[in-house]
Amino acid sequence: MLSTLARAATRRPLTVIGLWAAFLLLGFGLGTGVFADLSDDVPDVPGTESDMADDYLSGADPTGESVTAVVAGEPVSDAALRAQVERTVAEVRRIAGVAEVPDPYTTPGLTARDGQALVVPVTFEGGLSDEAEEKATDSAVETIKRIEAPDVHVSGGELLGRQLGERAQEDVKNAELISLPVVLALLLVVFGGLRAAALPLVIAVSGIAGAFLGLFAFSQVTDISVYAIQVTTMLGLGLAVDYALLMLVRFREERRHTEDVIEAVHRTVDAAGRTVLFSGLTVAVSLTGLLVFPSVFLRSMGLAVAAVVVVDMLAAVTLLPALLTKFGGRIRPSKARSQDEEGRVFARVARFAQRRRIAVLVTVVPALLLLALPVTGMRIAIGDARQLPSSTEARQLYDTVDAHFPKGTGVSPVLVVLKPGTDTATADRIRALVPNSESRALPGGDTVVELQPPGSVDGKAATGLVERLRDVRGDEPAEVTGVAARLVDFRAMLADRAPWAALTVLAGIFVLLFAFTGSVLIPLRTIATTLLSLGAALGVVVWVFQDGHGAGLLGGEGLGALSLTAPPLIVSIAFGLAMDYELFILARMRESRQRTGDDHEAVVTGLRRSGRVVTCAALLLAVVFGAFMTGGFSPILQIGLGLTLAVLIDATVVRMLLVPATMALLGRHAWWAPGPLRRVHDRFGLREAAAAEPSVTTKV
Repeated sequence: MLSTLARAATRRPLTVIGLWAAFLLLGFGLGTGVFADLSDDVPDVPGTESDMADDYLSGADPTGESVTAVVAGEPVSDAALRAQVERTVAEVRRIAGVAEVPDPYTTPGLTARDGQALVVPVTFEGGLSDEAEEKATDSAVETIKRIEAPDVHVSGGELLGRQLGERAQEDVKNAELISLPVVLALLLVVFGGLRAAALPLVIAVSGIAGAFLGLFAFSQVTDISVYAIQVTTMLGLGLAVDYALLMLVRFREERRHTEDVIEAVHRTVDAAGRTVLFSGLTVAVSLTGLLVFPSVFLRSMGLAVAAVVVVDMLAAVTLLPALLTKFGGRIRPSKARSQDEEGRVFARVARFAQRRRIAVLVTVVPALLLLALPVTGMRIAIGDARQLPSSTEARQLYDTVDAHFPKGTGVSPVLVVLKPGTDTATADRIRALVPNSESRALPGGDTVVELQPPGSVDGKAATGLVERLRDVRGDEPAEVTGVAARLVDFRAMLADRAPWAALTVLAGIFVLLFAFTGSVLIPLRTIATTLLSLGAALGVVVWVFQDGHGAGLLGGEGLGALSLTAPPLIVSIAFGLAMDYELFILARMRESRQRTGDDHEAVVTGLRRSGRVVTCAALLLAVVFGAFMTGGFSPILQIGLGLTLAVLIDATVVRMLLVPATMALLGRHAWWAPGPLRRVHDRFGLREAAAAEPSVTTKV
């Protein structure tokens, strides 16, 4: 297949380039439409009690979405301000589609006790079309914003998703403006020429277009989280650079062995292209674990990121060969260096780890386990507006309300839908769980009980209230929903499906690594060492963003819990990225072993010839992830830090120390497989092609 792709790209390079140009136009044209349809609603799990009750209320409750405005900065008792507010409330009430706007001066709880702020909630009619609701929202916001006060902020409901989408688009653009020049500068250092350095950026732009287009396609059938934009874009950009880097390094090496550019392209695709193919497959398989979860968010993220990985992989083995066919003759071959000169540092580290394998293991493994220790106390939560950058409208509204109103003001209540036939005594016990609970009847005979929990929307008090309500209702026809209930159901879903997700991913990775190496022990060793680096990275994220140690240095704050989006995405994506570097190294190890038959020296040669590529790739990925962390969204900060640490730990400590140490410990048994499996691999397995001239080494 790879040979076919390479020949197609070299026979008709302009056609291939033209098709990818059309893809780019489609991605940056149609694909960017996803920014107008993003959601901040993540924890829905289809089929759970909270989800079904919420769907039922959406159809049965005559009220629709709502937005909230806060006015602050001067005494609300000021006659001129009061006149403005009352006039504004009257105007908003007359807007088509608005159902209710209470007077903040006469409604209890809407005016701050310190007299410096007031809240104006606006509720829209139920059943509005998207166009009608958007028009009503825009009119209400425009009217409220005309109030002349130091602080006037409006957010919530459909408006919040729109505000976050605009901010996400701005953050992606800023991240690209930061990362692409830095990546280009690093590639110039690596390759020493502008032509070679520019080609990975072309592949990277293809990855970004693929991210936009994939997300837009999924947005037509499901909600797309605002955080999906940053995650898929930064991964698409980072992996594209990684794959292009590996291919270009091999192309420059092959150019030293032949003056025929097309032949060099064929050899490159046949050799490094196999590594790219397996690398893309391992990342995609790592993301299949997300498909095990019934969460719409996790499934859509898994599919979207997998689609981006496939685009990057295809660009590396089709677009890049076509570009090399047209421009590769102007790219200088890599300089020949003696074996003693090339990769000396990596070779010395590998030999040290082999000689001191026990000392390395008893030092590095406990250190990584210590870093992973905070994971044992990890908590996940939906979070509140503190996860957002301080410059966002929603965060400014939250901070203003928090500064002037009692703690817990504006926290979403826990809702209980009492169906006809619910025992009166049970209903009374439900209402008694929280003082001042409120009830309202729905058309059809149902009753909704609203219970306001103390503390945050997803704190222990709120989730504990959900669990008590479900205990109290017993077998009665009453359903509990609301934000806290959705978090409880999301946590239960994760606990129930996580083992199956892990089993799916580990089995898939094992099969792919066996197909690549022909060994059953190397996949087991790889999985074990990768889990160590992954645990260490996740432990640091918990220590920083949950416990609050140094979060301010990264533009965040300790929130007492991680965003529920962060751990599953860090685990699945980081696991796949770690496989990237493992395959880069294993490809060179196997190539040397096939050539010399020396198991011990194959490890040294593998690190000698891949160490620089792995280090550069990790550094480039860290630059990309760091650029996306400048946006300030706490979930993105958590995911970015987790992936950056996982990549750097894996590319340095694990691959440079643990890999040679464990390979030395296994010795010649490292490449062992039972006879039947060996025969299966000999027939169906794939492997990296051997170098053209093994006696000569190269400089990246």
